[in-house]
Amino acid sequence: MFNKRFYYLIKIQYLGYRFHGWQKQPKLKTIHLMIDRTLNFILDGKQFKTLGSGRTDAMVSANETAFELFIYEKIEDEEAFLALFNHNLPQDLRALAIEEVDADFNIIQHSKIKEYVYLFTYGQKCHPFCAPIMTTILDDLDIELMKKGAQLFQGTHNFKPYCFRATDNGLYERTIDSCSLVENDLFTANFFPKNTYTLIVKGKGFGRNQIRLMMGILIKLGRGEVDLSYIENSLKPESTSVMDFIAPASGLILNSVEFE
Repeated sequence: MFNKRFYYLIKIQYLGYRFHGWQKQPKLKTIHLMIDRTLNFILDGKQFKTLGSGRTDAMVSANETAFELFIYEKIEDEEAFLALFNHNLPQDLRALAIEEVDADFNIIQHSKIKEYVYLFTYGQKCHPFCAPIMTTILDDLDIELMKKGAQLFQGTHNFKPYCFRATDNGLYERTIDSCSLVENDLFTANFFPKNTYTLIVKGKGFGRNQIRLMMGILIKLGRGEVDLSYIENSLKPESTSVMDFIAPASGLILNSVEFE
């Protein structure tokens, strides 16, 4: 006789600066490792399994993402469970919400839309406290030109040049629902420089390092190293371009995950 299994969707946020990404790796501190350690403690060794909605790389943060908890005992008081979970998680991780789902829900295959934000500034050395979530480009940048460049990514294109170590077997025609570079009004701190900016990208699927490679070419555009036509041509089906500048990881934030 099989025990009944219960399924929960748990939304979380974390500062990724001291972690080696989401996925468990030998001898490295990762987000998934800390979540499972904490659950093992508060569940007092009861059998469970967790599955994330996707991976984030080393030093990448999340304002809102999710994982699925599989467990053989119903959580009777979800609010109390969430409070206990937060009490035992490290300071740089926080659980936001818990929701019971059914066996048909699959956090990997279930259709979802992700919004990424890349937070940056330029032109001057920043307060060191900015380092965990903001990239500083010391060169001058043409922000207005970068805004035009960001709009070129919107729509359905060949994103193979914007996938790290792309092979000939991958699916690189992807759709970006929206892409804009704007003055930052999402995150504030009294140690931030006066002018900060965000690249905001929304879509269903992204390749490995895609957002950071897109940001990298926008930085090169802002420096005057490439022009708008270079980005336009890189997105064409016949493009053989290979992007050679990956923007630093610490400026990237998974801002939200929406399940359809």
